[in-house]
This record gives sequence, C-alpha cells and structure tokens, in this order.
Amino acid sequence: MSDSINEIDCCVLHGDTVAKVKSRLPAEEMVFDIADLFKVFGDSTRVKILWALDESELCVCDIAAALGMTKSAVSHQLRFLRDADLVKNRREGKSIFYSLADDHVKQIFEMAVEHIYEERK
Repeated sequence: MSDSINEIDCCVLHGDTVAKVKSRLPAEEMVFDIADLFKVFGDSTRVKILWALDESELCVCDIAAALGMTKSAVSHQLRFLRDADLVKNRREGKSIFYSLADDHVKQIFEMAVEHIYEERK
C-alpha cells in the first residue's frame, strides 16, 4: 500500500477527508490483532462456550454437559479462548472454573448478539 495519495490509481475527490481518515487508522499490528480476535469468534463451538460463560461461571464438566460435548473438546476450545484473553479461570480445590475474562468480552459478545437480532427484525 502506498503512503502517497497521489500514487493511488483513483481520483481523490475529498483529499482532506482522506487525509483525516488515514491519520486515524490504527497501526498494522493493531489491525492484525483485531483480525485475530475476530477469528476466535469464527468457531461455533467457541461461541457456544462464550454464550454459556456469559450466563454463569462453569467448570469444564459443566460446560461439556450443558453443550453436549466431551471434556476433551471443551478443554481444547478453552485453550483458544484463554490464549485470546477471552476467558479466565480460577481454582477451587480440584476444580477449575471458567468465566469471561472481563466486561469488555461480555460487551463484545452481547453487542454481536444484539446486532444479529437487529438484522433479523
């Protein structure tokens, strides 16, 4: 991608607006991080787990029972969600309980749900 507006194969009609937008674009690293975050939401199993954790803190066995999955499959997906900082865990005796990492995750998830319901109206 070129840094010069003049090198673009297009006639720029609103140079001031283009310059303003261009100056506010995030760094490439941030763009890649955002894309990676949304890739995590691209798996229906992970979405189901997030949905369950949006309702309540749960252990792996409870998630597996609620979603009709094996513990192994749930643990595999939880690893992705932990690596993306979308879920956190805490130990209580021998059990490990999972929950959404923070309110931002809850907001992202709930906004996605709201957007889908809005589209269907």
